[in-house]
Amino acid sequence: MLVSGERTSEDVRPEAGNRSDSFVSAEGEAVHTLNVGVPDATLRVIVLLEAEQGELRLDVLDGQQAVGLSAQSRPGDQVTRSGSVTIGGDGLLRYRVTARGARNGGYQILYQQQ
Repeated sequence: MLVSGERTSEDVRPEAGNRSDSFVSAEGEAVHTLNVGVPDATLRVIVLLEAEQGELRLDVLDGQQAVGLSAQSRPGDQVTRSGSVTIGGDGLLRYRVTARGARNGGYQILYQQQ
């Protein structure tokens, strides 16, 4: 994934945490991980994303690498989705970001152990 002007902040803990990314432009696809540190946990996840132009999609993957929660941007609007996702035995929360001509956007993932 090609990203310009990226800014990232992260606060990851076993009981709850968040990650925030913003960018000037983005193109492509990448899978990222957050080391939650608790294997086989069920997490309450909230995803917020927006892009001024283009398309931005974020898929939170479960322990089987299937999409457990998905959100897609609408130009100029902030989109919020929430749900529960069970992560695998490695304690990693995985998510896939896909951007197509995305400009002036970003996303935030918040999670809390249930």
